[in-house]
Amino acid sequence: MESQERTLLVIGSRLLAYPADGFRHDLNDIYECIEDNITSIELHNRLKTIVTTFNLFMIEDLKKLYVSTFDLRAKNGLYLTAHELGDSNKRGAALIRLQKIINQAGYERIDEDLADYIPMLFEFLAVAEETQDYERLVRRLAVAVQRIMNNLPDENPYFNFLYLLMETVFPQPTKQEIQKLEFEREEADLEELPYPIMYG
Repeated sequence: MESQERTLLVIGSRLLAYPADGFRHDLNDIYECIEDNITSIELHNRLKTIVTTFNLFMIEDLKKLYVSTFDLRAKNGLYLTAHELGDSNKRGAALIRLQKIINQAGYERIDEDLADYIPMLFEFLAVAEETQDYERLVRRLAVAVQRIMNNLPDENPYFNFLYLLMETVFPQPTKQEIQKLEFEREEADLEELPYPIMYG
């Protein structure tokens, strides 16, 4: 993976994380990262335009947008195995395998997020050596990112960044990869119970 692509993944790991109160400082770091590492004038300008959009929000409004975009909609969630397996009991084993891939590459998670948290995986891809597991993870993330993007309105600022990632970093998912994702994902059982449960 090229240096500029890795830089985009680092930026993605910051932009797609929950915008805490220090997010303005994070945006300044992102601007510096763009200046120092993005040599393509076209990509440089597009990135700065996208990041500036986030700077236009009041932090509380951005927090609300983030929650409504990623936390309240299952199709937009930021956990890879949830996209791949839904509520399947296979998800636990998939998380363990992901953690093993990260550990074998010589890295450890330092926060409490699950091993399939997409912003963290972006950061992992930005620094890890390209192995067979790495390439498979790139393709898996491509399918999930495409799915999230497909479920966002064009005017959502996160859409523009994900679109840029799909254009410049991730390979376009094949029809077979998309079908596999849809086939293996188990949806939550949301049907009404056959009888009411009373709490006394």
